[in-house]
Amino acid sequence: MPATEEVQAIEELMESQELILAQLKKVIVGQEDVINEMLMALFAGGHCLLEGVPGLAKTLMIKTLAQILNLKFKRIQFTPDLMPADITGTDVLEEDRTTGHRTIRFIQGPIFANILLADEINRTPPKTQAALLEAMQEHHVTAGGTEFQLEQPFFVLATQNPIEQEGTYPLPEAQLDRFMFKVVIGYPSEADETQIVSSTTGADEPELETALSGEAILALHKIVRRVPAADNVVQYAVRLARATRPKAEKAPDFIQQWVRWGAGPRAGQYLILGAKARAILKGRYNASITDVKSVAPAVLRHRILTNFHAEAEGVDSDAVIQRLMETVEEPATKF
Repeated sequence: MPATEEVQAIEELMESQELILAQLKKVIVGQEDVINEMLMALFAGGHCLLEGVPGLAKTLMIKTLAQILNLKFKRIQFTPDLMPADITGTDVLEEDRTTGHRTIRFIQGPIFANILLADEINRTPPKTQAALLEAMQEHHVTAGGTEFQLEQPFFVLATQNPIEQEGTYPLPEAQLDRFMFKVVIGYPSEADETQIVSSTTGADEPELETALSGEAILALHKIVRRVPAADNVVQYAVRLARATRPKAEKAPDFIQQWVRWGAGPRAGQYLILGAKARAILKGRYNASITDVKSVAPAVLRHRILTNFHAEAEGVDSDAVIQRLMETVEEPATKF
């Protein structure tokens, strides 16, 4: 049974979630699953990649979330001519006019924020995409041999267009692996789309209330990590991640047939962290295999690289994940 202070903290988290959802619904119509997955990543301390065609409110969703959380927000519009220094910052030579003394000063780039919106991240070449790698993993930036710490909390919420669209550069595997979740946004239903058109063509502008501070979010990261996950839940997450690797000893036949590259150990970590975040957002005090299965598509879809056999048969990574969850055996609960 959780300690009293932890129960109180989880109850406060659930209240904050309800307030965040209420504020987001003033601006965003539908997309409940997308919003919930964003919040899971946020509370677990992970970065999130949102994929969808233009016009599905990906950018609006992230900007609204940053406004509700009252965090320092910066947006980078990724373009083919964007350079790494445009993200991290650059050294500038300054001269004191009275003494003539010259010094080099580092001008911080937009990456020095609490929430960084990397808009259309796959519109820029891999060299510039890679400028985010160190910051996303280590939470610091190195420039001119000097290390600059980023203010906490630090989240990268990136959007990308489907890679089939013209003018896109697929993110390298190492970059994709830094994202806890990849969330796919589809078209809204007819009812939601009708409400979107109605609400966005009027004169009313919703007033948003602040839900959480940066300090509260950092505290929530610790709470999520303290949520218990039984041995069989951890074992299932590991089995699921290992089963995606075509050269693994017990890889299913369809994995060997369709998958060129599977998920690494970070996938198992994020499956458990995501399951813990989902559990407490649902009002439960321990993570379950159901929670792992629920977050599995968002954790695994960008970590499974399908081959030409899968493409020829119309099989994508989501189809592979669904079949994996039907195939991988759930470990027995130990009492």
